[in-house]
Amino acid sequence: MALRQLYTLSVALVWGCMVSSSYHTTVAPPQDLQITDPGLLGSLDIEWKPPLNVQTFNECTVKYKFEYRNTGDRDWKVVFTRKLKFRVGFDLSRTAEVKVQTLLEGRCTDDVEVQSDWIYATFQVPLQGSMESEVQNFHCIYHDWEYLKCTWQPGLLAPRGVHYGLYYWYEGLDHAVQCDDYIQDHGINIGCMLQNLSQAEYKDLSICVNGSAAATLLRPLYITLRLHNLAKPSPPKQLVVSMSASEELHVAWSPPDGETPPQCLEYEVQLAEDQGEAKAAWASVSTQMETALTISRANQSIPCVRVRGRTNIFCADEGFWSEWTQECFSVSRKEDKQLFILIPVILSLSSSLIIFMLIGQCKKRSPAGKPLHASVGC
Repeated sequence: MALRQLYTLSVALVWGCMVSSSYHTTVAPPQDLQITDPGLLGSLDIEWKPPLNVQTFNECTVKYKFEYRNTGDRDWKVVFTRKLKFRVGFDLSRTAEVKVQTLLEGRCTDDVEVQSDWIYATFQVPLQGSMESEVQNFHCIYHDWEYLKCTWQPGLLAPRGVHYGLYYWYEGLDHAVQCDDYIQDHGINIGCMLQNLSQAEYKDLSICVNGSAAATLLRPLYITLRLHNLAKPSPPKQLVVSMSASEELHVAWSPPDGETPPQCLEYEVQLAEDQGEAKAAWASVSTQMETALTISRANQSIPCVRVRGRTNIFCADEGFWSEWTQECFSVSRKEDKQLFILIPVILSLSSSLIIFMLIGQCKKRSPAGKPLHASVGC
């Protein structure tokens, strides 16, 4: 009995030491967290050094939890990494906030993840001009995955004769590049067309629209875009609508022109009972990547049909719908087709009957025994 109690006590002491050892394992946070601006329009370099006691944890894996956001954002963006340096995009018109902590896990912690305290850093570029001098209504669309069209309007306090310039950068460029194809209104740049951006797809595209005017400071606009989330395809083409004998409506089309990957498109088909968009009550049917659709329309009037497309959820988080197909295609019902065939037959029979009646009347009027001349009365 005494031996059993002694054994139980020994096990409890060993377990308690293990738990105590695990519980008291701590790790220090990273050191020297720094944010630097390499002049890439909002892409900032974040760098830190390992904690002082990291060499003592030979049997554990050391990782870092890195979070960042702009002041005013509700959520942090999170990255788990073993790296000591990151380049991420921020809106430089607001303060950049970052924080990092050390994560330790392995035999030295009994495979329990141990977290350090956070270290924090912020970055803010000196802002010039008032908020009302910044361009407004900035808007971009990536047309057909071929070119980016961005437009804006002058700031509320922008003086006459203001000159705007758009600059952009993405990973792969050595430095920020200025737009070389501006859209103008009365001599003022109000937009830009950017071509050959395929290398920027699925990357952060950093943009700055800066303004200059005599004796006036204007606030620059900074923004980070993702091209695939701004894509707008052309309308689908070669729309064909037909009706089967079993009154099934078959709609088929081809993917639009342009560089939009066909596997990245979804479509919406709309049917309306009345032609004419102003009076139409449209009903929608969606498809994923398919370019054909069959709908049962038994005992229903045959609709007007139109189709549009956009980037699907497999290639983008969001996107713009294309315009609707230009023409509104419609088909006649089976009964209408049959009636269309019967009308000429009925007219032909009626004409023949009238001719026979006229010939009969002419025979009755001609004298007996005299031939009937074709030129008399008929």
